[in-house]
Amino acid sequence: MPVVSSATMIKFDNITLQRGGQPLIEGACLTLDSGQRYGLVGRNGAGKTTLFKLLLGQLQLDAGQLTWPPSMRMAHMAQEIGDVNRSTLDHVLDGDQALRKAEAAIATAEANHDEVALSHVYADYDHLDGYTAVNRAQQLLQGLGFSEQDWGQPVGSFSGGWRVRLNLAQALMCPSDLLLLDEPTNHLDLDATMWLESWLQKYPGTLFLVSHDRDFLDEVVQVIVHLDHKQLTSYRGNYAAFERQKAERMAQQQVMYTKQQAEIAHIENFIRRFKAKASKAKQAQGRVKALERMEKIAPAYADSPFTFRFPEFEKTSSTLIDLDRVSIGYDKPIVSANITLLHDSRYALLGPNGAGKSSLIKTLVGDLAPLSGQIVPGEHLKVGYFAQHQLEALDIEASGLLHLQRLKPKASEQELRNFLGGFGWQGARVFEPVKHFSGGEKVRLALAMIALQKPNLLLLDEPTNHLDLEARHALTMALQAYQGAIVVISHDRHLLRQVVDNYWLVADGRVKEFEGDLQDYQAQVQSLAQAQAQAKITNRLEAKRLDPDKTRDAQAGALTPTERKEQKRQQAQARKQLSPLKKAISKLEKDIDLWQTKLDLLEVELAQPDLYAMENKAKLKDILAQQAHASEQHEQSEEQWLEKQDELETLSA
Repeated sequence: MPVVSSATMIKFDNITLQRGGQPLIEGACLTLDSGQRYGLVGRNGAGKTTLFKLLLGQLQLDAGQLTWPPSMRMAHMAQEIGDVNRSTLDHVLDGDQALRKAEAAIATAEANHDEVALSHVYADYDHLDGYTAVNRAQQLLQGLGFSEQDWGQPVGSFSGGWRVRLNLAQALMCPSDLLLLDEPTNHLDLDATMWLESWLQKYPGTLFLVSHDRDFLDEVVQVIVHLDHKQLTSYRGNYAAFERQKAERMAQQQVMYTKQQAEIAHIENFIRRFKAKASKAKQAQGRVKALERMEKIAPAYADSPFTFRFPEFEKTSSTLIDLDRVSIGYDKPIVSANITLLHDSRYALLGPNGAGKSSLIKTLVGDLAPLSGQIVPGEHLKVGYFAQHQLEALDIEASGLLHLQRLKPKASEQELRNFLGGFGWQGARVFEPVKHFSGGEKVRLALAMIALQKPNLLLLDEPTNHLDLEARHALTMALQAYQGAIVVISHDRHLLRQVVDNYWLVADGRVKEFEGDLQDYQAQVQSLAQAQAQAKITNRLEAKRLDPDKTRDAQAGALTPTERKEQKRQQAQARKQLSPLKKAISKLEKDIDLWQTKLDLLEVELAQPDLYAMENKAKLKDILAQQAHASEQHEQSEEQWLEKQDELETLSA
C-alpha cells in the first residue's frame, strides 16, 4: 500500500464501492489529517458502515485507491464478544494486544529463568505503560457505567447493551493512531455519553466516528464528512457548522422552506379560527405553544422522507397519573416517588445508571408493580410506551402494514399505507416482513404503532437509538407538535432541549424536580466526578501513611518473652544494616505519591471541556507540558524505587 505523509493519516482517491452490483460510493475523494476528529454523517443505507468495513479490510475497493501510513495502529469497536467467561476487566485489558504480548513474554522469560530476556521484556512492558494498565481499564469501566462490583464479573453475565459498552471500553483501551467508532452512544445513558465526550476530546489520534447524536457530534468532532449522493464532502467545524454551511449551498433552493412554511401556516390558521372560541380555546393555546416550541427546519432535512405524526387523542384527564408514596423495585426498593403527571406535563428523567429511571417508566406503564404506595390513573389515561425490548416483540414474519392492521382492523388499507408513508415506507415496502428491517426501521415501526393508537401519555425509554439524523429530526418535530404528556429517557440532548419543559432527577433512592437545565446537570456530573477523583487521591495517600510494621507487631504478640527479645535484637540489627536503603526507598515512595497526585490533579483539569476552547489553547499547552514533566519524573522515581527494592531483597535474603 502506498505511503502517505505524516500530516495525512488516510487518503481516499477517486474510490468506488459497490454493494449488490449498485455503487454506494462512486468516484469519491477524501483526506483525513492526523490528529483531527471527524464525524461521518448521511442517511441510513448511504454507505457509512460500508466505508468503515473498507478501512477494516473487510471489503475491497471496486475502483480508486486508499492509502495510509504502514505503521498506523487502528482501533475499532468489535461487533461480537469472544470468551464470555472472561472477566469484564480482563476483556477490556485484552484491547491492548501489545500489552498482552508483553505479559506473555514476561511469563515465558520467568519460566525459563532468563534474566537477560526478562530485563528486555520488562522494559517493553514499562514502555507500554503496563504498570498503569489496570488503573486505566478501571477508569474506562467506571466512566461507561460499570460499578466496581462488576469488574470481576464474567462478560456473559451482562445483557447485549452492556456487552456493547464493554466492546467500546476495549476499543478505547487499545493504543491507536486511528480510532473508528460506529454509533458509540447507542446503549449509553446520558451520564456515560457525557463521559465519552470528555474522553474523546482528549484523544490524541485521528478519530473517525459515525453518530446520529447531533449534540455529541457538536461537542466532539472538528470536521463533518457528509456521505450523500455517493460522494464524500468535508465541512470544517461541528454538526451545527455543517448545517449552516449546507444551508448556504442550498440557499437558492426554496424547497427547504416549503414544507415547514405550509405546516406553520396550517397551525396559524387553526389559531386564528379557534382562539376566540371557548370550546376550542385550549386546543388553540396548545397550538400556540407548539408553534413557539417548533424548531426551524434545517436545510439538511429539506428532502427528508419522514413526516412523523402523533394524531390528536380523543379524550384526556387533567391528572393523567398520580404516584402517592410509591416504592419501586424488584426484590428490594430502588427508588421512591411521590409525583403527579398532568395532561400537559413534559418531563425528562435524569440520573446515573442504575438509579431507577427505567424502573420508574415501567411502573408508570404498569409493567412493574410497586412494592408499596398507591398509583392512581386518570379516568381517560391512555399510554403509548416505547422501550428497546419492544423491538424484539415484533412479529418478524409480519409486514409493517399487517402490524398496523392488527391494531386497527377497521381502517382501510390505503389509510394505513398513507400513515406508514410518514414513517418512511412507500410502495411495496409496506408488505416487507420485519425480519428484513434494520434497527432503525424497527424503531420507526414501533413508533408508528404507538402513534396509531392515539395515546395521551407517551413514555419513551431511549427512543432515538438506531434512528438516523433525519428520523431523529422528524421525531423531534412530531413530539413538539404532540398535545399530550411526555416522560422520556434519552441521551439525545438536542431532542430533550426541544421537547421537554422540566426534568426529574432520579438519584439517591428518590425522584425530585431538577432545578436547572442540561448544562447545569452536566456541570453537576462533572463536579461529582472531580470530587470522587479527589477522594481517591486522599484515600491512597492515607493508606500509604499506615505503618506496615503494625501487622508484624500484632503477630509478635503470640511469641514468648525470650522469643520477643531475640526477635527485637535481630530486627534492630537488620534495621541498622538496612536503614539507609529503607530511607531511600521511603523517600522515593513519597516522591512517587507526590508525582502521582500531581498527575491526578492534572487529569481532573484536563477533563474540563472548556479547556479545549480556542481561547484556552495556551493554558492547555501549559497543562500538557506539566503532565509530560510529571509523568517523566514519576517514571524515574519508580525505576529508582525498583532498583532499591532489588537491593533490599538481596540484603534481606
